[in-house]
Amino acid sequence: MRYIAFHRLGWINTYAPLVIPVFFASPFYVFLLRQFFMGLPIELSDAAKVDGASELAIFWRIILPLAKPALAVVALFQFIGSWNDYFGPLIYLNDKAMYTVSLGIANMRTTYGFMNFAWIMAATVMSVVPIIVLFFFAQRLFIEGIALTGLKG
Repeated sequence: MRYIAFHRLGWINTYAPLVIPVFFASPFYVFLLRQFFMGLPIELSDAAKVDGASELAIFWRIILPLAKPALAVVALFQFIGSWNDYFGPLIYLNDKAMYTVSLGIANMRTTYGFMNFAWIMAATVMSVVPIIVLFFFAQRLFIEGIALTGLKG
C-alpha cells in the first residue's frame, strides 16, 4: 500500500520516501514523550499561569526546555533507525548510485563478488562513526534526563 502511494506520487528512485515519512509521529515516540510530559510537575505551569504567561509561552519557555532530554532521545532513536534501515532503501531505490551506506555494504559482496572481508568490516565500522559522534554530542542531554528523573514533583 505504501509502495503504491509512493509510486503514484513519483517518489520511487528518489530519497523522498526515505526522508519524508520520518517527520510523521511514530507511536513509540508519541508514548515516550507523553510519559515524559506526564512526569513533569504541574506546579510549573500553574506558577507560570499565575505570572500571566499564555499557554504558548508556558510551552515555549518552560516545558520545551525541560523536554530537551526526551527530544534528544527521540531524535537519536529516529536517526539510528533511519541510518540502519535496510529494507526501505532496498524497496524504494533502484539506482545503485543512490544506495545508502547499509545497502552499499551489503552490495559490496553480492554484486561485485567482493570477498575481502577486512574491507567490508572496515566499511561497517566507518558506518557506525556518525552514530557515535551524534551520541557524544547528545550525551550531556542524556545525563540531564537521568538527573531529571530523580526529581520528585
